[in-house]
Amino acid sequence: MASDEPKRGLWGKLFGALLALLVLGAGMAIAIRLVQTSPHAKQRTPAREARLVEVQEAQFADQRAEVDAMGTVQAAREVAIQPQVSGQIIKVGDELVPGGRFQEGGMLVQIDPADYKLALEQRRSEVSQARTELALELGQQTVAQREYEMLGETIKEEDRALVLRQPQLERVRSRLQSAEAALALAQLHLDRTTVCAPFNAVVRERRANLGMQVTTATTLAVLTGTDAYWVEVTVPVDQLRWIELPGARARIFNEAAWGATAHRVGKVIRLLSDLEQQGRMARLLVEVADPLDLRKENANQPKLLLGDYVRIKIEGVELKNVAMVDRRLVREGNNVWVMNDRNQLEIRPVQIVFRARDKLFIRDSLRPGERLVVTELSAAVDGMLLRTTDNRVENKQER
Repeated sequence: MASDEPKRGLWGKLFGALLALLVLGAGMAIAIRLVQTSPHAKQRTPAREARLVEVQEAQFADQRAEVDAMGTVQAAREVAIQPQVSGQIIKVGDELVPGGRFQEGGMLVQIDPADYKLALEQRRSEVSQARTELALELGQQTVAQREYEMLGETIKEEDRALVLRQPQLERVRSRLQSAEAALALAQLHLDRTTVCAPFNAVVRERRANLGMQVTTATTLAVLTGTDAYWVEVTVPVDQLRWIELPGARARIFNEAAWGATAHRVGKVIRLLSDLEQQGRMARLLVEVADPLDLRKENANQPKLLLGDYVRIKIEGVELKNVAMVDRRLVREGNNVWVMNDRNQLEIRPVQIVFRARDKLFIRDSLRPGERLVVTELSAAVDGMLLRTTDNRVENKQER
């Protein structure tokens, strides 16, 4: 009996372990079945969302190239006035102050004319005396001619001039001519005691004062012509081919002094023969008429000031059938972003015909009406879906 009890205990343990395995296996089978037979959703690729952008249509037309440059205003005519006679200044023009203006022929200073008037009277007296001597000699010439005819003698030709007093007549006539020349010079000196403006001008410097003793080496004033100023403009050499020389129209801007839109109009009159030293740039002269607005028709125009540093837009040649595009729409590598017919982004290289300050002129790389993307896009790639506010794009993927 004792030997049977250990056997029954062993069989009991085996039966318990087998039962546990059966229960565990049944549970696993049921779990697998549940997983296999339970419903589940199919995996779907998320739909790509179209990016909202602003677009601008490409417009083609004939456009005129415009070269942007910078320049400095300078005098077209400037002169240091020096008297042509010496003396004391007895009168100074009211406008002979820095910034004062004179019309051509206006009196700048008056030099004491007393000495020159006396010299003029003396020369007049000498002319009168020379004319009297000529009249007397002509009378003697008549007498000599009659005496020669009465004698009826034949004399040598070289003696005939002496008999008829020809040398005496030439001497008197020469003396008269010299006296008349001295008279004209005395009159000229007297006239020069009044120093006048040689052209319409503004006073840059005044160095003359009342009572001042002056000579022909004294500078009385520095005058700048007011009929026109020049603007010396520097442009890259490769831009010259776009400018019609001479005569190209130019607009002058000075935003700091005049505002953003006010400008003056001038014209290119000359290409200078040498390059600017520092930047190796070409130099042009632009002439602006009536820079100080002294004429009635220019009364409301901004004034040019000497030494101003201004911006210039020079009209160039006409470009046929090109699209004018904002510079900001041309991305790195001369590419533009185009929203194509499939509402996808197309990164397209373009042919730039001419580059202006804020515009680019494009030919052959775009078609009229194509939509240029204005909006900045991060991580832009070809094929990116786009939409506009009036063109909503739905992108559906097959499930």
